Amino acid sequence: MDRRHVLTLMAAAAAGVAAGAVPELRHSGGHRPAHAAARRTPPPPPDPGFAPARSMRAATNPIHSLHELAPAAPPNAVALTIDDGPHPYWTPKVLDVLAEHDVHATFNMIGEQVPENTRLVQRIVAAGHQIADHTLTHPINLPKLPGPRIRQEIAEAHDRIAQAASAAPRFFRSPGGAWSQQVIEVATALQMICVDWGVDLRDWARPGVPHITADLEKAKPGDILLCHDGGGDRSQTVAALRTVIPALKQRGLTFVAL
Repeated sequence: MDRRHVLTLMAAAAAGVAAGAVPELRHSGGHRPAHAAARRTPPPPPDPGFAPARSMRAATNPIHSLHELAPAAPPNAVALTIDDGPHPYWTPKVLDVLAEHDVHATFNMIGEQVPENTRLVQRIVAAGHQIADHTLTHPINLPKLPGPRIRQEIAEAHDRIAQAASAAPRFFRSPGGAWSQQVIEVATALQMICVDWGVDLRDWARPGVPHITADLEKAKPGDILLCHDGGGDRSQTVAALRTVIPALKQRGLTFVAL
């Protein structure tokens, strides 16, 4: 590289600093995994007719209702969120049910499960569903972990999902709904909005199809519903969704992704 080239690069770098360029956030722990070596994919621009109302910079608590997140959402809308995937067997079955009833949902993904299910992640995105960060390994005690580990759990999952989906996740959900100010600050620094839920179906406990169905049927406009496509046998969840989605539509409710 000749001297003129070096000077040109130095000038370009100085211009970037003057323009307010911010260096990329780095993972804690002294190393950056190979899967995250690529530049972080920026989040897609929000739909101007359905834009989140919450300022990420000012967030101090997670979102619990759809209209708190997006007041412009249809008044009769509910948001179905699906946690703990992607799973190579159960996620496709959930996707088939959603496609059958023309419903979009939000998939909260565990980062360590993403690389081996890249095509499945791409199928989720191609079908018009939303993707979200659900940490790297799903630690239920996330707020009690050391700061570097909290950041690793959130940031590495973010990067794995972004690389597989070619789009960065815009939302974050803490496992078990365990939140702290530090958890929220780390997610916010990665340009994600923290989202909890309003209705927990507890389908992970496999209480039976009638129980899951009954809880789903209680959905009201603005509810954020929580169910699962990973973490175990999800046959009860699939059966309940197949029955309840058309029933809720018959009641006049509409499903939206976050």
